[in-house]
Amino acid sequence: MTVASPASLYSDLDVSAETNAPLAAHTWFGIGGHADLLIRPNTIAALETLARRCRRDEIPLRVLGSGANLLVDDEGVDGVVVKLDTPAFRAIEWNDQGRVERMRAFGGAQFEPLIHECSRRGLSGVEQMAGIPSSVGGAIRMNAGGKFGSVGDAVDAVALIGLDGALRVYTRDELSFEYRRTNLPPGIVVWASFRMREDDPVQCRQRVVEYFRYKRSTQPMSASSAGCMFRNPLLADGRRESAGRLIDLAGLKGTEVGGAFVSKEHGNFLAVNPGASTDDLRRLVELVQDRVRSAHGVELETEVVFWRRGEPAWAVSHG
Repeated sequence: MTVASPASLYSDLDVSAETNAPLAAHTWFGIGGHADLLIRPNTIAALETLARRCRRDEIPLRVLGSGANLLVDDEGVDGVVVKLDTPAFRAIEWNDQGRVERMRAFGGAQFEPLIHECSRRGLSGVEQMAGIPSSVGGAIRMNAGGKFGSVGDAVDAVALIGLDGALRVYTRDELSFEYRRTNLPPGIVVWASFRMREDDPVQCRQRVVEYFRYKRSTQPMSASSAGCMFRNPLLADGRRESAGRLIDLAGLKGTEVGGAFVSKEHGNFLAVNPGASTDDLRRLVELVQDRVRSAHGVELETEVVFWRRGEPAWAVSHG
């Protein structure tokens, strides 16, 4: 911490706080160190004030989502890690009466139960996210998606707490969603509204089941990984190539570094065995990048977010 008394950041706010909080159990890799301070705000007002104080005191602020796209360094992270898992940030709001054309989900809500509830209600719009583990905030921040579309396809508006700690709503006209990117400025996604279409619940459910089945058949869902490690690169001719295919062609499936390994089922899945360190995985990432660069002349960019102590960070990640 860069202040003498970090409790002054939150002692008068409606939050719960844990010092030296272990983060490994909050991530899909299941490895990594501690957070100097883990804070769970109970209200949007408390989160706004906390963000302003961190900015004022130049204290790093990171947002921990579902942990499905995150690698925490073995030495942990400094500053404040915010976890949006209290009821205020997991809420889902529907129209009370009439036709449902919008649904609002808060940043800590998880997509899997949200998708199932939408299909039960006969609402179509976000089923393309089936099988993609993510919080709403994390999905928005990186425009998560897959074969059947991305979250940005359905987004109508996003509420963001920005660098100044103020909440601003960005409308669809102001938003741009590209492959694994959005034009949202740095900040914390508080909620997003989605455009929904009323549909037959049976057909909605069938699509969700189909999408889940596809994910299970093409990816090693049981591995201790964070899903795809690398973004699919854009080639010189404008085509987007499969990172997994490039890794496979480079002969890297099954490659091991310490307790980390490239999946034999899907080249873009890097996973860990019990006892692995984050350094094992980081060295494996670098090895894969070097070999793909040598074999194909292509730079692979990580999709997984890396958190390290001492790096500048202010709400840069909804990991």
